Amino acid sequence: MRLGLVGCGTIGRALVEGLASFAPVEAIALFDRRPEAASSLASADPRARAVRSLEELIASSDFVVEAASQEAAREAVPAALAAGRGALLMSVGALSDGPFLARVLAAAERGPGRLHIPSGAIGGLDALASAARGGLESVTLTTRKPPAALEGAPYLVERGRSLAGLAAETVVFEGTAREAVRAFPANVNVAAAVSVAGIGFDRTVVRVIADPRSETNQHEVVARGAFGELRVEVSNLPFPSNAKTSYLAALSALASVRQAALGTHFGP
Repeated sequence: MRLGLVGCGTIGRALVEGLASFAPVEAIALFDRRPEAASSLASADPRARAVRSLEELIASSDFVVEAASQEAAREAVPAALAAGRGALLMSVGALSDGPFLARVLAAAERGPGRLHIPSGAIGGLDALASAARGGLESVTLTTRKPPAALEGAPYLVERGRSLAGLAAETVVFEGTAREAVRAFPANVNVAAAVSVAGIGFDRTVVRVIADPRSETNQHEVVARGAFGELRVEVSNLPFPSNAKTSYLAALSALASVRQAALGTHFGP
């Protein structure tokens, strides 16, 4: 498989390094808005090379990974699907944009390119998607993070609110997943993934808690429906070189690429 990687930051580097001895990936094309980042990462693997444009990357790839930003996702993923390539969308929050969601789903349905949505920093999406087929009454996501991980989020900045010096756990947001993705765009890709797998952005309830005693990013999903009740809890350590990225999210990207290359699939 020829791999195309859009974004050469933390997850991009974790992918290239994690695939070092993985023979099914025969070539890796790299593109980043910072050409020096792509060139630097290309030196980490003899199969990798930096390309000058997104068009060049798609033309030289069988499977495209977006690991950059929601803006990059809106450009790269529809283009990859339209060209018949498989596409892994890491910036899942982009799917809260209704027209974009409809666009990529339509492109995937036309085929032959398939849209892949990773589990990211959460688990249980396969069970949630299965439960949704029988009908879900409610889905709630509670995210608990250290105050520093939430500081500077648009929702807090707009309200002139700082979490510095917080003494006890505090609910800083409660609303729909669609509102949460806009309020905390760098923190709640999990909310988007849960929404797509379950009952959508407008029926999924999200609660964000700042907890000064927490040393990890914690997510709890509770779903109820005709099948019964589902509870999933994950406590994530940050990626060693970047505290803003969950280690599990990087590992989910690696697992997704390996499955695509091997033609395997785990889940419903």
